[in-house]
Parts: sequence; structure tokens; C-alpha cells
Amino acid sequence: MLFDDAYQTIESAAEGIFRDKGSKFIAYAYPIRMEEEVKPILIQLRSEHPKARHWCYAYRLTPDRSIFRVNDDGEPSGTAGRPILNCLLSADLTNILIVVVRYFGGTLLGVPGLINAYKNASLEALSAASIITKTVNDWYEVHFEYLQMNDVMKVIKDENLEVLNQQFDTNCILKFEVRKAQLNQVLSKFDKIEDIKLKYLQTV
Repeated sequence: MLFDDAYQTIESAAEGIFRDKGSKFIAYAYPIRMEEEVKPILIQLRSEHPKARHWCYAYRLTPDRSIFRVNDDGEPSGTAGRPILNCLLSADLTNILIVVVRYFGGTLLGVPGLINAYKNASLEALSAASIITKTVNDWYEVHFEYLQMNDVMKVIKDENLEVLNQQFDTNCILKFEVRKAQLNQVLSKFDKIEDIKLKYLQTV
């Protein structure tokens, strides 16, 4: 199969903590779906931890796991964001952000110590989280005449599609969600109904 239509993420926010030589590393893991969610979370954590020294993070996005970003926030390059990201890579998680808030304890940890601390704090947060599998789904809209209602509803029912929104008038619009793996067979059934219009909206 070309496209893996399921991915793993976390169900809800979780946190973990790691201490070394007086420094405290608090890791926060969040399920996210778009980059715009990152900034408000960082602002929130900075206001909750005004005395912390660093707020380092990494995230991975999209079901095909193609988008990722790391930020060392003033720590030596490669010692914070990358170890956090590596935890996401090895657990094969996506649509997730981990921010590690560091309180400095007065003793320098050195590069290996920092890498170890950011990694272990992240692992603590992930072990506290519940990992779930989600399917990759497409949203479509089908436009049809009122008289075609039965045909359209039969496909929806037979294929067990989730209806997100519907308006039935002379001209009807129904918005539905379909699992990627099921898409071709659903579209071919809709193709058999005359004079309906299908419109792809987005992949979630």
C-alpha cells in the first residue's frame, strides 16, 4: 500500500520531569494538528515559568510525518531540540509538540549531559501520555438534487461514512469524512450516481 492511512499520536497533554545536578527539566507533550498551535503554547509556558532559563521544543506534523521543527532556545546547538525530536522519531509519533522547560541549577551539564537530560525529560512525558492510533481521513462535499437523496444516502450508509454537515433543500450539500484507504471505492460508488458533484476539501 502506497499510503499508510493510520498514524500514532497522543490522546491528551502529558508531562514528565528529569533532574540532573540541580537543573530541572520539565517536559510538556501536546497533541497538535497545525503549526499555528505552537506559539500560544510557548507563550503560555513562558508565563507559567517566568524564572526558567530555556524553553526548548520539537514538533512533528502531518500524517506522513513530513513537517518537523526543532528549537534549542539558547542551549548549545543540537543539545535540546534534536534529542526531543529523536524521541518522537523513535516512538514514530506525529501531530505532537514537546516543550522542555529548563531551570538552571548552577552546574553546567556539558553537551552529553544536556542531550541526556532533554531526551529523558521527553521520554518521561511520553511514558505518561496515552498513545492512540488515528486514521488519515479526507473531507469531501457532495452536491446533489433533492431527488438523488436516496442514492447518496445509500452510499453514506453502506460505506459507514461520517456525516459532518448537511443541508437539504432543492439543491443539497452533504459534507462527509472518509478514511483514505476506503476513498477509491467510495468515489467509484458516487461516480455511478448521475449529476452529482464531489468536491475535495481537506485531509485530516
